[in-house]
Amino acid sequence: MTKRHGYALLAAVLAVIVVISAAIYVGVSRTDDGSQDTISAGPRSPRNSAAPASAGTWVGTWAASPAAAEPNTHQRGFAGRTIRNVVHTSVGGDSARITLSNLYGRQPLSITHASIAVAAGSNNPAVAPDTLRRLNFNGNTSVVIPAGEQVMSDAVRLRVPHDGDLLVTTFSPTPSGPVTFHPHARQVSFVADGDRTEDPNGQAFAQQSTSWRYLSAVDVLSNESDGTVVVFGDSLTDGISSTMGANARWTDALADRLRDESGAPRYGVVNEGISGNRILSDGNGTPADNPSGLSRFDRDVLNRTGVKAVVIALGVNDILRNPHQNDPDRIVEGLRELTRQAHTRGLRVVGATLMPFGGHRGYETELENVRQAVNKEIREGKVFDEVVDFDKALRDPYDPRKLRGQYDSGDHLHPSDAGYRKMAETFNLVHLKGSAAAEL
Repeated sequence: MTKRHGYALLAAVLAVIVVISAAIYVGVSRTDDGSQDTISAGPRSPRNSAAPASAGTWVGTWAASPAAAEPNTHQRGFAGRTIRNVVHTSVGGDSARITLSNLYGRQPLSITHASIAVAAGSNNPAVAPDTLRRLNFNGNTSVVIPAGEQVMSDAVRLRVPHDGDLLVTTFSPTPSGPVTFHPHARQVSFVADGDRTEDPNGQAFAQQSTSWRYLSAVDVLSNESDGTVVVFGDSLTDGISSTMGANARWTDALADRLRDESGAPRYGVVNEGISGNRILSDGNGTPADNPSGLSRFDRDVLNRTGVKAVVIALGVNDILRNPHQNDPDRIVEGLRELTRQAHTRGLRVVGATLMPFGGHRGYETELENVRQAVNKEIREGKVFDEVVDFDKALRDPYDPRKLRGQYDSGDHLHPSDAGYRKMAETFNLVHLKGSAAAEL
C-alpha cells in the first residue's frame, strides 16, 4: 500500500467514526432534572418508556400550598393505607411529574409506591384505560422524604389532558407522624386500605376526603403553554363556598379563558390560596400553620415551575381576623414587599382590590375604613404593576360595603359560583403579558 492510499484509508475510517458518534449523540435523549424549563429528545424513542419523548416546556398545571399538619395524624399518619388525590389540570402535556411535601412532618416519610393516571371521570377514583403510570424518584420506586422537606418525582410519559382530572396515588407502609395537607380542597379525593397504588378500578377506595395530602404540585411538559401564572391568595382564591367537585373556583375560570381566548398568554394556572391566609401574620406552630404571605412567597411563587407572572389577592384576613390590622399602611407595605420580591425574578405582578364584607359577622365600620384606604393605594398604581378591581366588579352598586346579592354565597364574604365567574371575567388577560416594572 502506498503512503497516499494509507492516508486515504485513514481519512475514511475517521469519517465513519464521526458519523457513528453523531448518530449516538442524536439518539440519546435526556430527562429534565428541574434545572431547565425546556428539553428536546432525540428522534428515536427512549428505552425507558417513562422518560419524556417530545419537546416542550415544563409548566405548572396544578398546585396547592401545604397549609398545616392534619389533625389526628400525629401518631400513625396513613400507615398501611393508600391516598388517591384527585386534582384538576389547567393545561395539558405529554409528560408529567409531581412534588410531594413532608413540610409538617416530624419524622421521615416513607413512600414505597406512587402512581399517576388520568381519571375515568369527574370525582371518580377509577383510572382511564391505558393511563396508569408508576412514578419513580431518582430511578427508584420508593423514596424517603425527610421531615420539613419535599421531593420531585422523575418525569413519566403520559398524555395529560387540559381541564381534566388526574389521580395521584401514594402508599406509605409505616407510621409517618403528622400528615402535611391542604384542607378545603373543594374536591373529593379517596383513601383505601393496603397498597392500592396501581389499582385501576377504584372499588377499594371507599373512604372520601375533601383535603389534599402530601401532594403540592403537578407539572407537565407542554406544547400548548409557555409559562405559569401563580395566583396567590386566601379563601377567596382557594375557592371556599364554590360547589364541591365542580372546579368552580375563579382560578378555574381564569384557566379556561387563558386557553380559549385569542391573544391570551398561554399559561398554566396554579392556585396557591390558603383559607384564612394573611399577608403579615403566621398561624401557630413550628413550622407555622397557615404561614403568612410574606413567609411563603418564595416557596409558593418564586419556586414554582415556569412562573412568568403572579396575581396577588391578599389582605382581607389581615383586616378581619384577630388581632385586627388597623393600619392600612402596614398592609400596603406588605403588598409592596411581595411585589418587590416578584420583581427580583422579573415577574409581572397583577394585584387585586379587597372585596367588601358588609353584613359579615366580623364587619365593623372601622375595618371598612381600613379596606377602603388599602384599595385607594392599590387603585392609584402605587402597589402593583397592574390592578384587577374585584371590589368594583362584585360590590352592590346601592351599598358598596356589601357584595351584590347574586355574587354572595350567603356569608357576605365569599362569592357564589356566579361571583367567582365574575372575578375571572373581570380579569384583563393582557395584564399578564410583558416584563416586570422597574420600580414602583
